Formats: sequence, C-alpha cells, structure tokens
Amino acid sequence: MSDIPLFSERLNRRSFLGASALSAASVVVSACTTTDMAPPPPVAPAPSEPALGDAATMYAARTDEGYQLPAIPVAKLDPKFVRQIVADPTGEKPGTIVVDVAEHFLYLVRDGGKAIRYGVSLGKAGFGWTGSAVVQARKKWPVWTPPPEMIQRRPELAKFKDGMPPGPQSPLGARALYLFRDGKDTMYRLHGTPEWDSIGKNASSGCVRFMNQDIIDLYSRVNGPAQVFVRPNLSAAGKIMAVSSRTAEPIDAGVPKDAEFLK
Repeated sequence: MSDIPLFSERLNRRSFLGASALSAASVVVSACTTTDMAPPPPVAPAPSEPALGDAATMYAARTDEGYQLPAIPVAKLDPKFVRQIVADPTGEKPGTIVVDVAEHFLYLVRDGGKAIRYGVSLGKAGFGWTGSAVVQARKKWPVWTPPPEMIQRRPELAKFKDGMPPGPQSPLGARALYLFRDGKDTMYRLHGTPEWDSIGKNASSGCVRFMNQDIIDLYSRVNGPAQVFVRPNLSAAGKIMAVSSRTAEPIDAGVPKDAEFLK
C-alpha cells in the first residue's frame, strides 16, 4: 500500500509533462498554420481620374484672370472633340502628351491606364509636322506679337508689331505652352484660339490649337516639363516614323520674357 502514493505521483507527473508537450506542439502547429494562411497585404487600387463634368459646364462662359470668355456652342461641336476621359491608347507614361495627327486628338496620359483627350486643330497644308518636343515654358493670356515675316506678308498686322493685348480674340488665346527641342524654341505652341469651329481641321500655322476652355484645363495639369510626341497616327508604324523636317511658320516673335519656364 505504501507504493501507491508514489506510483500516483509518478503518474500525475507523467501526465502533466505529456499534456505540456502536447500543448506546446499545438502552439507550434497553430503558429505555422496562422503564418501559412495569413491573407496577402491589401493592394492599393489604381487612382481614378476625377470626372470632368458635362459638356455644357466645361464649355460655359466664364471669367478667367479678369477676361471674359464666351461659351462654346456645344450643340455645334462634334461630340468626339469634346474633352473626355478615355482608355489610354498611347502606351506612354503618365504626364506625356501625344498628338494624333490623323484624328485631330491630343492625349494627356494619366494614371490608371487613362488619358484625357482633347479635340485640336493642326497645321494646314505645308505646315504639318511630326516628331517630339518638350513643354519648356508656359504663359497665361500671352501678349501676341506677330513675327516680322508675318507682318511682311500681311501689312495690316503692323499695328501689332509691339504686341496685341491679350484677350478672347487673341490668336494665342487664353494660354500658351511653348515647345522646345534640345533646349531651343521650336516655334511650335499648344495654344488657345477663339476659332472654336476650326477644331478637327487643318487650319493652323503648324501649332496645335485648342478651344480656350480646353487649353486652360491642359495648362492646369502641366506643371513641369512634359514630353510631347506628335505622330501621324497611333499605329506601331506611326510611333517609329522619322521626325518631320518641316518647320513651323512662326505664330509669334518668340517666348515672352515674362513666361514661366518649367523645371
């Protein structure tokens, strides 16, 4: 009888150690299971482009920098030339500007595989071009100064030899973005025009014209040097086509001294 308590004590100790080992093994298995089954970290959704609003609102009359811009008669616009967000067809990185000469569209590439598309007017016969440049400077409501070559050809413009005051009727419109190549002014501009009905046509001197409301929108989104590609079309062949040797007919006398140079 005296051995029974000792046996019980040994049995209780063995049971405790066994239970402890089993508990520890359970913790290890549990830990491994938890690690293996942990959900992947959440993936941040691609940023979405804010809606632009309806056409009547985008092209309504407005006061800008003290100047009165008239409304664009949207009922007379081809809907495809209305500013809109589209799937990016260019394959370029966000912030790049691509002009599709064939379709008279300009794309500003955005995040999330999107682009803002604007309808534009391009160079008339003899002044079309393709190639690349960089937006290096910009100006709100620039003074328009016709170059000497233009005054010689059109003497009635001599009255503006010292500059035409800015305003809704200025040939440069509400904004101008100045294109450079290799640090030199190409004399090509992205600019506004009061001739909204020229959009979708070849009517400029080689520059890219916008409705004033559209160039104001683009200007607000280009805050640093931006790569610009002007392509005959957006096909693979169009992307690798050689740079045109044509040059612009100067639309102005050069970048104004008070323009903002982008860095």
